[in-house]
Amino acid sequence: MNTTKQFTTWDSLPDTLTATHIAQFLGISRKTVYELFKLDVEHGGIPNFEIGTSKRVEKSDLETWIADQKQKKSSSRAV
Repeated sequence: MNTTKQFTTWDSLPDTLTATHIAQFLGISRKTVYELFKLDVEHGGIPNFEIGTSKRVEKSDLETWIADQKQKKSSSRAV
């Protein structure tokens, strides 16, 4: 029986997120999340901070990042 919590809704996410949380929520691989961590925010990267060697993201920063990605997508269609 798998007792690992699945993070598939906004309310199920904790306030501080790991790559696993983000990957489950967005339905992408952890590798892709780590690639997005490496990018500058200005180039579409997810804002993050380090605790030792671990990367973390504030839930509010992920919400802003998602909104920014949606805005960029709709702006590129208008051109």
